[in-house]
Amino acid sequence: MPTDKSQWTVGHVLARQAARRGAAPFFQVQDRPALSYGETDALANRLARGVIGLGVQPGDRVAVMLPNGAEILLAWFGLCRAGAVSVFVNTAYKGIFLEHVLNNAGAEALILHRDFLPALAAALPATPRLKRVFVVEGGPTASQRPAPQPPGPRSGAPSGAPSGAPPGAPAGGPLPVLPGVVVAPWEALLDASAAPVDVEVSYRDTGSIMYTSGTTGPSKGVLMPHAHLYLFGQEEARWLRLTERDVYYICMPLFHANALFMQLYGTLFAGAKAAIVPGFSASRWLDDVRKTGATVTNTLGVMMEFVFRQPPRPEDRQHRLRLILAVPGPAEIAQAFMERFNVQLLEAYGMTEINIPVHGRIDSPFKPGSCGQVNTDWWDVKIVHPETDEDVPPGALGEIVCRPKEPFAFMAGYNGMPEKTVEAWRNFWFHTGDAGRIDADGYVYFVDRIRDTIRRRGENLSSYEIERVLAEHAAVAEVAAIAVKSPLPGGEDEVKACIVPRAGPRPRPEELLDWCVQRMPYFAVPRYVEFVEALPKTPTQKIQKTKLRELGVTAGTWDREQAGYRVRRPT
Repeated sequence: MPTDKSQWTVGHVLARQAARRGAAPFFQVQDRPALSYGETDALANRLARGVIGLGVQPGDRVAVMLPNGAEILLAWFGLCRAGAVSVFVNTAYKGIFLEHVLNNAGAEALILHRDFLPALAAALPATPRLKRVFVVEGGPTASQRPAPQPPGPRSGAPSGAPSGAPPGAPAGGPLPVLPGVVVAPWEALLDASAAPVDVEVSYRDTGSIMYTSGTTGPSKGVLMPHAHLYLFGQEEARWLRLTERDVYYICMPLFHANALFMQLYGTLFAGAKAAIVPGFSASRWLDDVRKTGATVTNTLGVMMEFVFRQPPRPEDRQHRLRLILAVPGPAEIAQAFMERFNVQLLEAYGMTEINIPVHGRIDSPFKPGSCGQVNTDWWDVKIVHPETDEDVPPGALGEIVCRPKEPFAFMAGYNGMPEKTVEAWRNFWFHTGDAGRIDADGYVYFVDRIRDTIRRRGENLSSYEIERVLAEHAAVAEVAAIAVKSPLPGGEDEVKACIVPRAGPRPRPEELLDWCVQRMPYFAVPRYVEFVEALPKTPTQKIQKTKLRELGVTAGTWDREQAGYRVRRPT
C-alpha cells in the first residue's frame, strides 16, 4: 500500500495536533489541571532540549521508570522529539528484573520516581553503564507551565502561550547520593527553551523499547520503530471512531503498549482528551467513568470480570461511555455486561511485537469469544500448524502467525537477541505462540497459548526470571515456573512453581514466597507451589513443561489464596 510515511513520527503528530488544537485540553491526570495540546508540545520541546544539552544523541537509550502521570508522557514526547529511544521499565521491577532491562537496553540515563530509588540503589552494583538519574517527586507536572518563549520558526505554533516557570527545588527533601551516578531533579530537564528542536527523526528509527516475557531466557526488549507506534494510534482512532468530542479513560499503566500507544496515542490522533488515573480499581471504575465524562475506554484480561462482579447500582447506565475495547471480552459475561452498562464492546488481538492486526468493527456483528477480523490494510494473518508452518484448513486450530504489509510497521527485532528474533520470524512469518482459528466469516478466535508464556493481570511474565529468583533459595534444588489457567474468565493465567527441594527440612511455601516478594514484582510471585520429587525431562535434560501444565493444580498444590497469604500491590 503506497503511502507517505515522512510524518509518521511521534514528534510530527504532536506538532500537527498542537498547531490544530492549540489550547484544547489533551490530557488530565486525576483532578489536576489539564495540559493542552500546545502546552504539551512546548514541554516536549523543552525536555528534548534538556536531554540534548546533556549529550543525548539520536538513538541513545534513556530508561523511564514512572507511574501514570504527566511526567511519563512528557518524557516520551520529549525523548522521541530528541531522536532518543524511551526504554519503558515496569514500576514494580526490582532485583534481576530491573537489572536485566537496564543492562540489555544499554541505558546510561534513567528518569524515575523517587519511590523507586531503593530498587535502583540495590540494582546499581549490577548496572555499571548507568551514569545519570533524574528524579521525579510526588508533585504534579501537570500543574507546570513552560515560561514564555519567543515565537519559534514552525508556522502554526500555538498562540495561547502557556506561562509560569516550572518549580525549581524538588519537594521531597535532598536527593540521595548514589555511587558512580549523577543524580538531579526532573525539573533540570525542563530548564530549556520551548522553541522547536532541529532533530531529524525518521519513521524507520526506533522510538521505544518495551520488554515482554521470556520463557527459556530473560525478557525480550521489543524494538518499536516510529511507524509501528504510528499504526497503533492511527488504527485505534480509526476503529473506535474517535473524534475531538471523545474522552478516553485510561486506567492501565502507561509503561505498557495498550495504555500508551493504543489509548493515549489514539487520543492524540483524534484530537480528543485523555482522562488518566493512577491505576485500575474495580470499585472505582464506574465512578471514574462518570466523573471524567469518559466516552471510550479499554479493559484487559480480568478487568471486565472484576467490574461485572461489583454489586449492581442504579448508576450503572448513567454515564457517557459508548464503547469499550475489551481484550478479551469474556464470552460468558459479554452480552450481560453490555446490557447492564448500556455500552458496546469491541475485541481485538495483538502483541507489543506485531501491533493490533485483528480488530472488531463497530458495524459488524459481535461474536462473543472472537477478537474481530484481520486488518488487511496493514497486515497478513493466517493459522498454521505449529510444528510444520503449513496452512491448516479453514476453521481448524493452529498457531496464529502474522506479517506486515508496510516496512517498519512491525517490531524491528528483539534488542541484543538476534537468535530470538530469527526464531520468532521462522519462515518469514512472526510466530505469536498463540493457538487460534479463523471462521468462515473471517473472524479470528484466540483459543490458548502454545508456548510456555505466562500472562497475569495484564503482564507478560518471564518464567525464566521467576525460576532464577527461586533457584537462589538455599532450600531449592530445581524449579519450573508454569502457567495454569486462572479460575476467572478472561484468558488469564496464574503462576505455579514446581519445586524439587534440597535434602533436609522442606521449606514452607510461605518462606519461599517471602523470598520472592523481596526479589520480584508483586504480579510475578507464584500463587501456587507444589513440591515434587523430580521434574519431567527429555533425554537431553530439558524440562518438559508441557507435562507439568497438563497436571495443572493437583491435590498436592499449595494455594496462597486459600492459605490467606497476601501479596500486596505497592501503592
